[in-house]
Amino acid sequence: MNLSIVFINRPIATTLLAIGLALAGCVAFYLLPVAPLPQVDFPTISVQAVLPGGSPETMATSVATPLERQLGRIAGISQITSSSTLGQSNIIVQFDLSRNIDGAARDVQSAINAALSQLPPTLLNNPTYRKVNPADAPIMIISLTSDEYSPGQMYDVASTILQQKVSRVTGVGQVMVTGSSLPAVRVELNPTALNQYGIGLDAVATTLIHANVNQAKGQLTHDTNSISTISNNDQIFKAYQYAPLIVAYNNDGPVRIADVGEVVDSVADIRNLGLTNGKPSVLLVVFKQPGANVINTVENIRKIFPQLKDSIPAAINLSVMMDRTTTIRTSLHDVELTLIIAMLLVIFVTYLFLGNVRAMIIPGVAVPLSLLGTFCVLKLCGYSLDNLSLMALTISTGFVVDDAVVVLENISRHIEKGMQPRQAAIIGAQEIGFTVVSMSLSLIAVFIPILLMGGIVGRLFFEFSFTLSVAVFVSMIISLTVTPMMCSQILLSNPQTKSNRYTRTIEHLTNHYALSLNWAIERKRLVLWLLLAIIFFTIFLFFWIPKGFFPQQDTGRISATIQAQQDISFQAMKHKMSQFVALVKRDPAVDNVVAFTGSSSGPVGNTANSGSMFITLKPLSSRKISADAVVNRLRDKLTLVKGATLYMQAAQDLVIGGRQGNAQFQYTLSGDNLAQLNYWVPRVLAQVEHTPGISDVNSDALNHGLQLYVEVDHDTASRFGITPLQIDTILYNAFGQNQISTMYTARNQYHVVMEVAPKYWQFPQTLEQIYIPSPTGNMVPLSAFSRFAPSSTLLAVNHQGQAPSATLSFNLLPGIALGDAVNAVSDTVEKMHLPASIHGAFQGSAQAFQESLANEIYLIIAALFAVYIVLGILYESLIHPITILSTIPSAGVGALLALLLSGTDFSIIALIGIILLIGIVKKNAIMMIDFSLYAERTEKKSPHDAIYEAAKLRFRPILMTTMAALFGALPLVIGFGLGSELRRPLGIAIAGGLIASQLLTLYTTPVIYLWMEKLIIRKKREDV
Repeated sequence: MNLSIVFINRPIATTLLAIGLALAGCVAFYLLPVAPLPQVDFPTISVQAVLPGGSPETMATSVATPLERQLGRIAGISQITSSSTLGQSNIIVQFDLSRNIDGAARDVQSAINAALSQLPPTLLNNPTYRKVNPADAPIMIISLTSDEYSPGQMYDVASTILQQKVSRVTGVGQVMVTGSSLPAVRVELNPTALNQYGIGLDAVATTLIHANVNQAKGQLTHDTNSISTISNNDQIFKAYQYAPLIVAYNNDGPVRIADVGEVVDSVADIRNLGLTNGKPSVLLVVFKQPGANVINTVENIRKIFPQLKDSIPAAINLSVMMDRTTTIRTSLHDVELTLIIAMLLVIFVTYLFLGNVRAMIIPGVAVPLSLLGTFCVLKLCGYSLDNLSLMALTISTGFVVDDAVVVLENISRHIEKGMQPRQAAIIGAQEIGFTVVSMSLSLIAVFIPILLMGGIVGRLFFEFSFTLSVAVFVSMIISLTVTPMMCSQILLSNPQTKSNRYTRTIEHLTNHYALSLNWAIERKRLVLWLLLAIIFFTIFLFFWIPKGFFPQQDTGRISATIQAQQDISFQAMKHKMSQFVALVKRDPAVDNVVAFTGSSSGPVGNTANSGSMFITLKPLSSRKISADAVVNRLRDKLTLVKGATLYMQAAQDLVIGGRQGNAQFQYTLSGDNLAQLNYWVPRVLAQVEHTPGISDVNSDALNHGLQLYVEVDHDTASRFGITPLQIDTILYNAFGQNQISTMYTARNQYHVVMEVAPKYWQFPQTLEQIYIPSPTGNMVPLSAFSRFAPSSTLLAVNHQGQAPSATLSFNLLPGIALGDAVNAVSDTVEKMHLPASIHGAFQGSAQAFQESLANEIYLIIAALFAVYIVLGILYESLIHPITILSTIPSAGVGALLALLLSGTDFSIIALIGIILLIGIVKKNAIMMIDFSLYAERTEKKSPHDAIYEAAKLRFRPILMTTMAALFGALPLVIGFGLGSELRRPLGIAIAGGLIASQLLTLYTTPVIYLWMEKLIIRKKREDV
């Protein structure tokens, strides 16, 4: 049956159908959502619990562990990690890709409820959760600056007004406000004055609590007709109202709070700092929910931006300092331009080979029509336009033109022999129809293993494979319908083919190829040995080439973490952060810098010695160098800051895992014994630091913090009638920024904070001046029954899978493959012979790399097997598919050599290029074998004559299709603009494979065909 004849006979109907498809494709293109990558976010939920004053060990054992036990019972969890710092525990629960995040959130809430009875009763609030991955980069950072308003006042505006509005935007997972804290009345006491008056800290606390209350007062009835509520001035809100409060009477005179300290209008936590380009600021750091579209989420925030500005005072400047979508849009625009260039190049190839403008018009219609049809299917299936799907469409231009070119060339050949266009279209389409179907279906078969893959790689490349498969299938339909119809209507009966230097060159090449093919056929054994050598060389290169995971992207953003000495004070940390910001801002490639530090900073909280920084770079056209090059340039300059390190990494669109790290790759050590783990971690860190090829090696094991240990003599304290509860309460009142009273307003709640004045809490000697009232009314110095000694302590306790853990993070030096670094770190740790109770494993991207590396060879074998099955079904033969697949090794060796010569890692993008080559290069063999089998059946030619004539006649279309695919990959190889580093490995692999396969398979395929025909003839003789 000839499907094409129906459409050839009805040109108007076919034209209208094509126009309808084109219009639908245009509409679908504009309606398709936009994203940086396909949806591959792991459903991740962050659980937070706060216990003011709780040490990291206390938080880990009494808060994190009970929650982890309950959360660990939820089905579908892939990993649980936690970090416990001073007063705060954060647990990250990561689920399998198959879990729905809303269903997972309900399970998490149930687990939290089940754990409540096991948690300390002094928790500030019940644990809360958010649907956010703390390891993911923020999608937007909004800065508030002002010359009139203080950071505390700006923080009040941000947390009371802006945070609420932005949090309600669809797709937003968390809005973190940092850089300061809520306004508060701070009572800063003088312990010397308190001692002189004989007043204890608890007396001041009681006075403050009783002076500010907000309770119900009832109502009055006037006669029997009306009622009125009762109100009074029981709340006070300003520092001047607290200063005259009477604490006690001494020598018949009142002792007021102003007599024993200073009362100021300030903020609840003074140990916070935010900087925008060096200027004090308050920052709104916005994170998206896992699975939310980043472009849509940011657009929704942008829509309410005028409303946000109108809702705050005009003297506060509201500015977007980082917008993740800016570079995403630029990258997508660049790949769209690459797609157009590739499409024009492959159409130009047609003109070079045929020398006919009319012939060039036909693939000029078929290629865009195939792409527009693909847009329709993508829209119907709910997919998006992203870097990978657009990359698939770019590379597909070389595939989809193949079908049109094969049909066009065959019809043109009949016209050149004198046949009328309509008759040539009918006969040519009928002859080549099976070949087109074979090429297309076998190419689609290559993607079957990827479409069926699970895990992160399968999810990441499903949309890529689906897009390519749809493009190839739509192209096949158009090549059997629209293309023959256009050939019958556009091509002339006696075409005046314009001979040019290129067409004459093709004719000379064809003649030389025929001569050289004769030489190769006469030396079949030599060609066969050459093919075997290529197979073994390909296997050798596959195992020898440096391996990577995902190409390092330049997103125009750099994430950084400040890590200072573990005993650093906030005042010193503040100074160092200002130094870092100033040094980074001076770099000519940097556009904006925001940084923050403090106890409330970071999506999972920061330790006292750490801070966060986000750097936005200028456009690539202005800075001229990559983000990694900027990091390397800054690294040397930042050594000027002593006692702290700024760990930087180029932000990536693909984030795997829920663990925050100071570098891009992580290696985690875990064990049941925390003391043993703390013993080995610094030793492993010291060895890994000397591993060649990596930099920025650091650890989250913070066990050298400075603490002042108060050793209480409980017998002596008991004789004074003083309890441990009193001691803890007095110490917290003095040094804990104790929020002892709440001021209620219509918009928010604010606190009264009490502690000793800063000039006292900055020195350990202040403990000598702390007195505690005994039951007899006497003031007893703390030193009378305690000793004070400095010691080290943990700043954080980390868990993985409910066991104590420590994570080492590292970055790669330029030119180093991830596979080499992973092997080097593994070898270093293995040589240390750690105790059996301590286990080490890579996490995040490094772990995903190991998993993908283990599956690479199986993926290639599965692709070969799928193609073999499809070809076997199409040809009803077990032998001819082997002949066709014999073209693969030459393509493999070309791709691997191209990657090696260009210094490109064998990443999963390059692996996809190898798999694509399996589908591309076999087209050459299919075109030869189809014609040869047809000649053997209809013209009764010998296998030798049939394959020789097939190779010679198919030389021009083989060259055309190969050049078309090569030109389709060329824009990816050259690369320009943001995101080109993501596309380049695919282009290099395909270009190298096509060149090598073109040179070799023109000779190996006929030889293998003859060998296989000899086996078939021998088998028939044996059967007879």
